[in-house]
Amino acid sequence: MAKTKTVYVCSNCGADSPKWIGKCPNCGEWNTYVEEVVTKEPASKRVVPGIMESGKVRPVLLRDITSEEEERIDLHDNELNRVLGGGLVKGSLVLIGGEPGIGKSTLVLQTILGLNGLKTLYVSGEESSRQLKLRADRLKYQNPDCFILSETNLEHIFVQAENVKPDLLIIDSIQTIYTELVESSPGSISQVRECSAAILKYAKESGVPVLLIGHINKEGSIAGPKVLEHIVDTVLQFEGDQHYMYRILRSIKNRFGSTAELGIYEMRQDGLREVSNPSELLLTQNHEGLSGVAIAAAIEGIRPFLIETQALVSSAVYGTPQRSATGFDLRRMNMLLAVLEKRAGFKLIQKDVFLNIAGGLKVNDPAIDLAVISAVLSSSLDISIEPGICMCGEVGLSGEIRPVNRIEQRILEAEKLGFSRIIIPHNNLKGFDTSKCQIQIVQVKKVEEAFRQLFG
Repeated sequence: MAKTKTVYVCSNCGADSPKWIGKCPNCGEWNTYVEEVVTKEPASKRVVPGIMESGKVRPVLLRDITSEEEERIDLHDNELNRVLGGGLVKGSLVLIGGEPGIGKSTLVLQTILGLNGLKTLYVSGEESSRQLKLRADRLKYQNPDCFILSETNLEHIFVQAENVKPDLLIIDSIQTIYTELVESSPGSISQVRECSAAILKYAKESGVPVLLIGHINKEGSIAGPKVLEHIVDTVLQFEGDQHYMYRILRSIKNRFGSTAELGIYEMRQDGLREVSNPSELLLTQNHEGLSGVAIAAAIEGIRPFLIETQALVSSAVYGTPQRSATGFDLRRMNMLLAVLEKRAGFKLIQKDVFLNIAGGLKVNDPAIDLAVISAVLSSSLDISIEPGICMCGEVGLSGEIRPVNRIEQRILEAEKLGFSRIIIPHNNLKGFDTSKCQIQIVQVKKVEEAFRQLFG
């Protein structure tokens, strides 16, 4: 008979303990241990790999394995196809995570409703069939081969999948699914682990690709055990600010493609719209004659686009100056302000500084450092930067402008959008032929040289 015992499992890292403890010794988080019932099978019932199943799997020489291109399903969504590496691989397991209300279910439902001729099964553990019908009517897409199932029991889901025999299976969400083999509540560490392992086995044996929608915790990572991200083939992060219309789909892990890809969507009333050229949408305003605005040639993933960095510098009303940044790392902004103070001689110690990346984007590219300090200085001096100028460059602690990667893509993107001049780091053009470029390229070594180019 199977033995049953109670253990306490950390909901953050999955470490277990025979008794409840306040602080997890593994990950250092507080109050994360939850009680779970674990059932252990007797040793006689366990299958020992290599002894009981010695005839099923045998080692194969590496040179005897044939490498063929994976068969992919075209999802008719250029952004999603690009992030997945060219389409959805048959038999793969894809996990899509994001904050509540960001648009995960809308993205997946919109995608499968546009796949005419592909039989899909959408399993929802959070919404009823009527709610999904209302959402589908709002999206204005039609797919006659789309089946809807509101179910949370994994065994029942597999029975219906066997009856329907879909070409694509969607589970929304993995944290609401439970299996009767585990005696714990849905969303617990053991339930998520066992359910995801069973779904992986189904995907690999049947060849049906599965899309899992996952919740995230307050730290921003996928809720549940870390093994969930190890089990799946691809992890996609859907992010953005609910108060802005742009959404970004990032690839965190991809066994069948690059993790440097990035997809951009615009949230509308009738669903998500693909943004093929984000630069034109992010540069819609005319800021001629306005100070505190600089255009940066940034790259997210492998996609270049131009963004507006906006800064406001004013006299501090209170004793301690305020520092605030939206869409940019606040600690890095403080470092750049210290460089301006020390290396360029601009006194900002008694000034409030506010920084904003237009459009609600969050940018981690260090190449926008030069645009950030240029916008801050433009606002401090109340002098506008000439229209038609963009820039890129990482700023070092000694005030030097350091080279950045993919400089050719940045220059070509600026030229395509009609900019007349771009300021780049010195010696960043090795191996790049600039004779065919119509844009004027200015190379600078230090921040002082860049300021002279911008403000004379």
